[in-house]
Amino acid sequence: MPLKLFLFLLLVPTLIHSLDPVLNEDVLGLIVFKAGLQDPEGKLSSWNEDDNNPCDWCGVKCNPRTNRVTELALDSFSLSGHIDKGLLKLQFLQILSLSRNNLTGTINPDIAHIGSLTIVDLSENSLSGPIPDEFFQQCGSLRRVSFAGNNITGQIPESLSSCFSLTAVNFSSNQLSGKLPSGIWYLRGLRLLDLSDNLLDGEIPQGIENLYDLRIISLRKNRFSGSLPENIGSCLHLKSVDFSENFLSGTLPESMQSLSSCSSLSLGGNSFAGEAPYWIGDLRNLEELDLSANNFSGQIPNSIGNLQLLQKLNLSINGFGGKLPESMTNCINLLALDVSHNLLVGAIPSWIFKQDLRSASLFENKLTEGEDPWLTSTGTDSHGGLQFLDLSANGFSGELPSDIGVLSSLQVLNMSRNHFYGSIPKSIGELKVADVLDLSENRLNGSIPSEIGGAISLKELRLQKNFLSGKIPAQIEKCSSLQSLILSQNNFSGSVPVAIANLTNLQYVDFSLNVLSGSLPKELTNLSHLLYFNVSHNHLKGELPVGGFFNTISPSSVSGNPSLCGSVVNRTCPAVHPKPIVLNPNSSDSGGYSSRNRGHKKIILSISALIAIGAAAFIVLGVVAVTLLNIRVRSSMSRSAAPLALSGGEDFSCSPTNDPNYGKLVMFSGDADFDAGAQALLNKDSELGRGGFGVVYRTLLRDGRAVAIKKLTVSSLIKSQEDFEREVKNLGKIRHHNLVALEGYYWTPSLQLLIYEFIPSGSLYRRLHDAPGGKCLSWRQRFNIILGMAKGLSHLHQMNIIHYNLKSTNVLIDSSCEPKVGDFGLARLLPMLDRCILSSKIQSALGYMAPEFACQTVKITEKCDVYGFGVLVLEVVTGKRPVEYMEDDVVVLCDMVRGALEEGRVEECVDEKLVRNFPADEAIPVVKLGLICASQVPSNRPDMSEVVNILELIQCPSEGQDELE
Repeated sequence: MPLKLFLFLLLVPTLIHSLDPVLNEDVLGLIVFKAGLQDPEGKLSSWNEDDNNPCDWCGVKCNPRTNRVTELALDSFSLSGHIDKGLLKLQFLQILSLSRNNLTGTINPDIAHIGSLTIVDLSENSLSGPIPDEFFQQCGSLRRVSFAGNNITGQIPESLSSCFSLTAVNFSSNQLSGKLPSGIWYLRGLRLLDLSDNLLDGEIPQGIENLYDLRIISLRKNRFSGSLPENIGSCLHLKSVDFSENFLSGTLPESMQSLSSCSSLSLGGNSFAGEAPYWIGDLRNLEELDLSANNFSGQIPNSIGNLQLLQKLNLSINGFGGKLPESMTNCINLLALDVSHNLLVGAIPSWIFKQDLRSASLFENKLTEGEDPWLTSTGTDSHGGLQFLDLSANGFSGELPSDIGVLSSLQVLNMSRNHFYGSIPKSIGELKVADVLDLSENRLNGSIPSEIGGAISLKELRLQKNFLSGKIPAQIEKCSSLQSLILSQNNFSGSVPVAIANLTNLQYVDFSLNVLSGSLPKELTNLSHLLYFNVSHNHLKGELPVGGFFNTISPSSVSGNPSLCGSVVNRTCPAVHPKPIVLNPNSSDSGGYSSRNRGHKKIILSISALIAIGAAAFIVLGVVAVTLLNIRVRSSMSRSAAPLALSGGEDFSCSPTNDPNYGKLVMFSGDADFDAGAQALLNKDSELGRGGFGVVYRTLLRDGRAVAIKKLTVSSLIKSQEDFEREVKNLGKIRHHNLVALEGYYWTPSLQLLIYEFIPSGSLYRRLHDAPGGKCLSWRQRFNIILGMAKGLSHLHQMNIIHYNLKSTNVLIDSSCEPKVGDFGLARLLPMLDRCILSSKIQSALGYMAPEFACQTVKITEKCDVYGFGVLVLEVVTGKRPVEYMEDDVVVLCDMVRGALEEGRVEECVDEKLVRNFPADEAIPVVKLGLICASQVPSNRPDMSEVVNILELIQCPSEGQDELE
């Protein structure tokens, strides 16, 4: 029991005497209720146990005549904790509203028995467990109840059917299962029934006609099967009907034509079949009609033109054929039309462009241009406010309309996968608010007009798979918001314009399969948001840009360019020498000299020949000098008391001008000697991997213990020996079960080595994405890895160490499947935390880097590590890489999981290798925690110590529980 509550209870007798005997019950109840809550924003600070009554307290309302509490409304107070029994003291409470908080625990069945309670709203919290059957027994005057947006499980209690005073029931967005109790249709006063987004199944029972006062019913997104209730049309007052995303089938009941008051009818995502009934046009109050994703066939009924109030019409993903009815010109209020994925034919009716339609999706049909060009009727005064137009995957042909720019309100224009030919009209630049322009997979030719720069709001430009040619216009740099520029599989020539580097928001670039030439501008390394860049199969030459994204670019993205060079393509760039000056002995300037020496047999050498001879002589002298120097060094090292053996093709014998002949080797504990036997230090055959800061090798100490040695590749940036040793010794003092221990170091001005404990089982990356024999990490192992990483990072942050380079290849897994975070603190060895240096060194952490790395004015803090940890959490749970390069797309893990969470599909993100054998009550909170850690805003990310606490709270009790495989 919390100390504060304990002390308070000791004082209860005193309080009772000090309060008005009639009012003390309300004050006492609320104070006890508050004691069980956490109030981080201090919203309940006005609640004082010394007050005579609580009527002035925040969120509390009283009867002005009796001063008894009648309403407790604490919505969106950021409260957490449990709902304490203290509320039972409020015997005159009528309204209890605690929605949009983070309350946990189960639903107290006694709450409904509070004297005169009429409204209970506990929606959008984290309540769990079943709805207690006792809640609806003796429910008295209860009229409205909402448990929506929690984690409630189990079945809908049968006792709900006996709560006859109910007018509104909302149990949506939970995990309720089982069948719908047939007795629910006897709640004759019910006006709202929302059971959407649950796991309810079975057939919908008959009897809905008893709810003659029903206004809203939503059973959306469940698992109901069978047909719609036959007598649903008897609910004459229905305004909103939503049975979408179930497994319902059959035809629509005839009785539905009586729903003349209905304004919203959603039946999408089922298996209804047959023709859309003609009587649908009798529902003249319809504002929204959704019949999408069913098996409807035949023609769209002409009667749909009677729906003059209709604003949204979705008939997509069916088998509708024929033409769009001309009668729809009477639907003067239509704002959104979606007839995509059908079998519609004919031309686009002109009314689409004439009325106030905002969105028109007609993709994947069999529409053709028809006799007249489909845009001829669009004048500057008749194009309306169309913002979204998708005509892709149809049979349109002919040239693009030259006056397409009159559709000036367009934000998305997709005309891909058709048969359009000719050139891109110059008026395309008049689409100044367009975000997306997709003309891909057509037969367009000519060049991209320079007027494209007028489309200043463009975020996506897709022109791939056409016959376009000419140069990529430099004017495209005016499209400063551009994120995707896809021009692949065309005939573009010339060089990649330097202006592309000014498009600082670019994420996806594809110029592959063209005839581009010249070299890639080095300024492209400034594109800090770049996730994908493909220039394969062109005629590019010269050195690939070095730095930023290009340090980790896939070799396949630059393949098919034989003249490109650089480490990515494993092709050394030729050295650049100044062109030698050659004197022509036959030129007029040398005529006099030649005539005077004609009688002598003397060879006149050109300057280039002299340079070549001199260079050869210099090389010979250099070889001799180096050979002598090597002999001297080897002799000196053989006499040295503490030499360090280096071999395997690595030549580290050169030393600085003030040079000692050997470096300084320091081990923090144990034997300081290496075994220079069969496998010498830094032998290439013992290489373990490469990272942003260096190459890692495995070697043995004389006592037989294996160690990992990192040869740093930032020699030109390393601090002085004094600073280097101080930082390394500080790192060597860090010891934690979940951190890779630094065992020692080796120093010369030209070579620095870090000596780590050796973890033989490999990296987390390997276990997730390249597991030997396909062996999969179990959920329990994954959870322990996440918790271990969190503990290791938390310890680092307590030591004021920022990792900077967090990724799955830098997390090692030991033989007990415990994680050990490595490579921490290496940025401290650099002379300063220069972002250019850091980004060039840790771009291998693509997908893990916090967005503030791209901002020069934001301080880099521990929250950068928290972001990388969040991405790691999602990688461990989903088994997917932070950035997945698909054939035609790039999938960013954070965006994919966040979208799935918003759509209620988060469980689908868990690694399919687990075969759904995982505890959802752990997995889902872990995913949510990962997304919070990977927030774009640093202040929204928790500290790692908080993350550890949250994970330990999430972890289900597992004593004696078999491990989930």
